[in-house]
Amino acid sequence: MTAHTSVLPAQAAARLDDYAVIDVRNPGEYASGHVPGAHNIPLDHIRAALPALKAAAARGDLLMVCASGNRSDTACSELAAAGIPAATLTGGTGAWAEQGHPLDRSAGGSRVWGMERQVRLAAGSLVVLGLAVGTRYRPARGLSAAIGGGLVFSALTNSCGMAAALARLPHNRPRPADLEATLAALHQR
Repeated sequence: MTAHTSVLPAQAAARLDDYAVIDVRNPGEYASGHVPGAHNIPLDHIRAALPALKAAAARGDLLMVCASGNRSDTACSELAAAGIPAATLTGGTGAWAEQGHPLDRSAGGSRVWGMERQVRLAAGSLVVLGLAVGTRYRPARGLSAAIGGGLVFSALTNSCGMAAALARLPHNRPRPADLEATLAALHQR
């Protein structure tokens, strides 16, 4: 197993041309703003991309990126288990942009909501639905309690089941042609 390291945004910016940057967020999040030169391979496609990532790592350093650093850290752990060295961007694209580094945006990226915003909409809507229906059918208020409990669990474990479920929706999935082109570009890097 290979250990992974964390790289601060300023360190990554200084060496950006030395990295194969892999953004593990869903395509909608990637389109809304990503580190320049980043390739989009959503976290749930990392295993399928292992051969391309191994080839890219043999030619240079891999830098895994997400919104906050959590998913990229998970990706680094999966790569480490496969013997592929990789680093994670500390604080993700949020810290990158906060420190004044540029983000590239894909065409139509401003129309796509980030995963955190999608989770807030879904959770808020379900809570309101549970409360509204609960005025007539009292047990429906349990939906609101379940969502609240899920949010607390999400905060305590630093994971999010709702985000995992939303990531499976069609608008959050890469088109097969996009993923194939990304993997081909990594093989050629």
